[in-house]
Parts: sequence; C-alpha cells; structure tokens
Amino acid sequence: MDVEDWKGPFSRVHLLLGADAVEKFACARVAVFGLGGVGGWCAEALARSGVGGMLLVDDDRVAPSNLNRQMPALVSTLGRFKADVAAERLHDVNHAAKLDVRTVRYTPENSSTFDLSGFDCVVDAIDSVLCKAHLIRSAEAAGVPVFSSMGAASRIDPSRIRATPFKKVEGDGLARALRRRFKEEGWPVRDFMCVWSNEPSANLGERMDGDGRANGSLMPVTASFGLRLASLVLDFIRGGGARLSRGDGMEGGHGQA
Repeated sequence: MDVEDWKGPFSRVHLLLGADAVEKFACARVAVFGLGGVGGWCAEALARSGVGGMLLVDDDRVAPSNLNRQMPALVSTLGRFKADVAAERLHDVNHAAKLDVRTVRYTPENSSTFDLSGFDCVVDAIDSVLCKAHLIRSAEAAGVPVFSSMGAASRIDPSRIRATPFKKVEGDGLARALRRRFKEEGWPVRDFMCVWSNEPSANLGERMDGDGRANGSLMPVTASFGLRLASLVLDFIRGGGARLSRGDGMEGGHGQA
C-alpha cells in the first residue's frame, strides 16, 4: 500500500497499529458468510479497517423486520439482496476493496463452488445448523481458520458476549445443535474460535402474526457480535497468520454467481 493511502481513510489505523498491520490488512482476503445482524457489521468493520479482499455470501433480501439491526437494511433498500447492498456500502468506504458477491445460500450441495483455500480466514455468521456445520468442516478441510458466531438473538446485554474456543461455549442452543450435528456425522472437529453470549436467552414479548419461529433481537447485541468477530479476524491477520499473497485473481467490483 502506498504511504499516501495512510493519509486517507486508514490513517487512524496506521497511527494505532503501524505500517505493517495496514499492509497486512490490505493484502488479506476474508470470506464472510451471512450478512444479517452479525455478519453485515463484521464485514463493515473489516472494510473500515482496510481489509482489501472479501467474499460476501448471502441469498436473503432486505425485509422490514431487518430494519432494527442489520447493516444493509434501509427503507430505500427493501427487497434488494443484502449482499449487493453491503457491497455498495463497503465500496463507498474503500473504493480499492476487491469484493466477490454471491447472492446464494451456502449449502452442502453447492459447497464445491466455493474455493475456501484462497482465503486467510472464514467468518461464519449463518443460522442454519446444517449449512453452518458443513461450512466449518469445509474450512477446516481447506486448512482455513474459522471465526464463528453462535446465537445472538434473544439477548439484551452486550457485556455478556464472550470470545472463546468452541469447546468452552456454554448454554447456547446453536452450539448444542452444532455439537449434535458433528456427533451424528462423526466429524472430529478441531476447536475453532466462537463469539457467544452467556446471557440466558428469552423473548419477553408475545409473537405476532408473521413472526413464525423468529426470535427477538437488538442491534446493540447483534452488532457487538459482529464487531467482536471482526476484532478476532484483525488480530489474527495482524499476528502474521494470514497468507499475504498479491495477484489473487479476485476481480474488482461485485459479480454474482
């Protein structure tokens, strides 16, 4: 990165962490799966810190119920793909960012279309237990570190958020479901880093028509999950764990698959 760039959007990152960290962030590639209440804010924090390449994956469209907590959600973006909206916002922060946008859901069936081996790390911010478990296993098989979000819904207190290896997560329903899935499939999963809350989950209000099985959620909690994930990723990259390769073949702009 040219020194002139440090006088612009990432000058405060340079002042805080130094030239070496800024260069590592610019050369890093991070895959973010899920751009809702957690993943969207994680992706924004990474972009604002100068991460130069990201894969953004989400098949969902912005809905009115997203407006209380999700980065892509505005009245003006209702009905649009979250991944497309997020990419536009991140490019508005950093025009030099290389973003690959996929408006699809990651599933075991389409997993072969995602080459995770070219990324420095994977952020897992998806809800489906089946897809989440498969993504974690795929990243581990590719030798790529995973930073995973457990359940952020039905919590109120951001001060109860923790970041630990998966084996230390307690009292989280999503983690319990993942453990069952790993056991059923006979997957000896290594210990990946998780962001989770030790606050008991509960919905205090009554469900309304159209809520389905959804849980209540607040931006101070979901965004804090995302920012904590971003912090873990940046610490990992800055510590030298990232593969700092240029000429990675990632195209500028945002294409769809």
